[in-house]
Amino acid sequence: MARHDKCRADGLVEPHPSRLATGHPRRVEIMRRHADAVAAGVPVYADPTSGLSVFTATFLAARGWCCESGCRHCPFTVG
Repeated sequence: MARHDKCRADGLVEPHPSRLATGHPRRVEIMRRHADAVAAGVPVYADPTSGLSVFTATFLAARGWCCESGCRHCPFTVG
């Protein structure tokens, strides 16, 4: 499994459409929760549907590589 380390130009702001569709019914709330978590400096937020913890793009970028687990806000090249 190759690990990508090249960040997408918009990766800290916009999730790849394969990870969060532009038509997702809770996209606005998800993006608000992501922005709130980033602003607060916390690495995760609670997904509004499942309640599971979701890493922020900021946290994932600081980690420095893609683990290829399909993280919603992965800022790295999706392969």
